[in-house]
Amino acid sequence: MQTKHGPTSIDGAGGGAAAPGQATPAPATPAPAVPGQVSRRDVLKGFGAGAAALGAARLSGGARYSSRSLGHLARGQAAGGSNVSIGYISPETGSLADFSLADKYVLGKIRATAPYSAGLKIGGTTYKLSISEYDSQSDPNRASQVAKSIATGGVDLVVTSSAPETTNPVALACEQLRTPCLATVVPWESWYAGLGGDPLKPTTAYAYNTMFFFGMKEFAGTFLPMWDRIEARTKAAKIFGGMFPNDADGNAFRAGFPPFAEAEGYKFVDGGAYTDGTSNYATMIELFKSKGCEFFTNCPIPPDFKVFWTQAVEAGWKPRLATVAKVMLFPSDVFALGSISANVATDAWWTPYSPYKSSFTGETTAELALGFQQASGTEWIQSMGSTYSLFEVAVEALKAVDDPHDHAAVAAALHKVKYEGMCGPVDFASGPAPGVAIIYPVGIQWKAPTKANAFGGKSFPFQPFVVDNSLNKSVPVNGDLEPTSY
Repeated sequence: MQTKHGPTSIDGAGGGAAAPGQATPAPATPAPAVPGQVSRRDVLKGFGAGAAALGAARLSGGARYSSRSLGHLARGQAAGGSNVSIGYISPETGSLADFSLADKYVLGKIRATAPYSAGLKIGGTTYKLSISEYDSQSDPNRASQVAKSIATGGVDLVVTSSAPETTNPVALACEQLRTPCLATVVPWESWYAGLGGDPLKPTTAYAYNTMFFFGMKEFAGTFLPMWDRIEARTKAAKIFGGMFPNDADGNAFRAGFPPFAEAEGYKFVDGGAYTDGTSNYATMIELFKSKGCEFFTNCPIPPDFKVFWTQAVEAGWKPRLATVAKVMLFPSDVFALGSISANVATDAWWTPYSPYKSSFTGETTAELALGFQQASGTEWIQSMGSTYSLFEVAVEALKAVDDPHDHAAVAAALHKVKYEGMCGPVDFASGPAPGVAIIYPVGIQWKAPTKANAFGGKSFPFQPFVVDNSLNKSVPVNGDLEPTSY
């Protein structure tokens, strides 16, 4: 009972009637203004309202599937509740598709583990866990449509990954339809604002939503130590340029990241809230040059960074260190840029060098990454670890309830999960906001490997090396931090 639905399998969206016995979660309450933070708060509030409007938009008609796909979703309940249906929504296609490149391999590994292959005992009954995959197409409207359709079609739990364009509309739809939802690979501030909350005062709990990843504090805790080391070595000016688009991630970064850098003596130069898909960054690059920006950070969609960085090279702007977010996470981003990728730094929330293991099988991070390389012929990617952990957390929550079809019970159990698995220790009760668990990244740079240091003995043109572990000392450093060069 493992299916994959393509773009044409969903042609409507359902309403949001409450299931019997399930309470309506309290709406987010806006926090009062904080002096000195008005502009940043307005950015976040504006984003939250926009995301809510997007998720709340209703498509005409009820939830409609082909009879075949609807039958798959409802069959567990019709057969006496012996099946637990998990829907996985990720960007298999579109501008964010790199995040999902290892999904097929990881889901194959998950389906072979005991809980998913032999069944999971819940409340005295053994249940078959089935996973169905859905493509958000890197489109927020599509992600919302899919989530509403499967939530009204009988799914027991929704898990979702990879950037606010997918996770936020999915989370909002699941909250409205009272369906348990678990997300990852999204800054928690972007996710929280997408549900209508205020990241500057994160007191509102969302009954049906949880997520694990990290946020601006952890981005700063990863990037700033690298900046400080390069600044001390090169005597660079403590001025940084920010390439933050007018989208969910961009608004969260513009509001949340600069205060951490400014507290360390860095001056922020805002490149402007540009539109995703912009093709000419000459004005932004000239601004960074004229203001003497020696450091650079961003959070664009991958195609936009390729255009920007290529134009920056052509214009002769060369920051001492580029620390980028949401891009340069995957080999394909790096290979597309070629030599000008050298020593561009980014964050890594999962690597084969981490000392973590599967909570199902004991498989190590290195074994998972090496297995993917051998099976695919391509380099490991860090999102494979977080995808794996989505299904670990799902099992931890399901084991804690008496009835896996009780949405409120499963959602409540997700909020209490505390375990250690493929992404390391995860504790949903101790995060910066209700339902948020933090995992700690390290700083990496892309470098040309040698045969001696290539992971798995295979030398790809570029590989990521851990150059800073200020936030996560359990991950060993295996490369030297160097100024960005091209």
